[in-house]
Amino acid sequence: MKRATSEILFALVIAAAALFVVASSRALPEMVGSHFGPSGAANGFMPHQFYVRFTLAFVVLLPVALNLLVSWLARLPKALVNIPNREYWMAPERRDVTVGALQQHMKLFGVLLVAFLCYVHWLVLHANELAPPTLDNGRFMMGLGAFMFALITWIVVMRRKFRLPGA
Repeated sequence: MKRATSEILFALVIAAAALFVVASSRALPEMVGSHFGPSGAANGFMPHQFYVRFTLAFVVLLPVALNLLVSWLARLPKALVNIPNREYWMAPERRDVTVGALQQHMKLFGVLLVAFLCYVHWLVLHANELAPPTLDNGRFMMGLGAFMFALITWIVVMRRKFRLPGA
């Protein structure tokens, strides 16, 4: 995928996630059950506006910040970049292509993270429809499992990308 296209798609995913959080949060109570114990019962609460801002910070700022960090790789000394076969991939003749590949890969991670965080927000929305607010731990664990599977797959794909040619 072209770099400009992936940046536009990434921005659209972030914007859609922000819109989802803001629009869906209207139904939340003034005090939002935001932290849940092992039984699923809410044991921590936040004022509505703080919850929305807090969630937006994670859904929008965290993936954007991670992507900005990767864009700084082009300026870092090779010794500070931790990828498999760093000497080969960060050689001057391959460095720009490598940094571009890492930026693309981090955008994918950002999308995975946004999807998971929006899913958790959706669970919090449903938890707060109940009195007292109760999180569906089964659904949370399924979502966490799916995210972990996607994360492991993401790591494997990245490690394969940075194998030595012919290895």
